[in-house]
Amino acid sequence: MLDWKLLAGAAGIVAAVVFVIWLIFFCARRIREHLKGRELDAMEGHDFEYFCADLLEDHGFKSVEVTRGSGDYGVDVLAEKEGVTYAVQCKRYDGPVGVKAVQEAYAGRDYYDRMVGAVMTNQYFTAPAVEAAKKLKILLWDRGYLESMMEEEE
Repeated sequence: MLDWKLLAGAAGIVAAVVFVIWLIFFCARRIREHLKGRELDAMEGHDFEYFCADLLEDHGFKSVEVTRGSGDYGVDVLAEKEGVTYAVQCKRYDGPVGVKAVQEAYAGRDYYDRMVGAVMTNQYFTAPAVEAAKKLKILLWDRGYLESMMEEEE
């Protein structure tokens, strides 16, 4: 006959092992997320534009094209998804993104005759930028949104 104390001890050990495995997985995931964030912040502007284009492609966007650096009329990436055309302004900043980026996406959307304008950034948006985007119907894809897109790739 099994000793109940021995059985309870074995169950406790199994529970502890499961907890340690979960803790290691959780910590490793947080470290990966932190390193990805640092990679985003270390990119040069043009590299960030190509990173955004690749991310869009990985999420089902077609005909993804990075525009030329100067004279792009405020748009860095042109793309299409499910029949909807997009003009995307990419901003790799060290601080919050303001209204100017929203205005650039708005102007570029019209210049390139696209249905949707968006701003993608490694940061977050100021309150006035959010307000302007609502008024001008520009999508705002901030750091959290980009990180969720990157997580889906794993």
